[in-house]
Amino acid sequence: MPFSIGLPELLVILFICLLVFGAGKLPGVGKALGQSIREFREAAQGKSDSGKPATEEPGREARE
Repeated sequence: MPFSIGLPELLVILFICLLVFGAGKLPGVGKALGQSIREFREAAQGKSDSGKPATEEPGREARE
């Protein structure tokens, strides 16, 4: 793998993040990043929050 990241590189990245965001805001930044990644994956798979396909119009229920 050409872009392998080892422990020293991860420590440097985490240290820079700590300096930029501060210790108090770092957990919030991680949570927001995780939610963004989760929403992106769900959108890419075609899922919405309710579990129905994202192609349905919001506010309308499927007519059966």
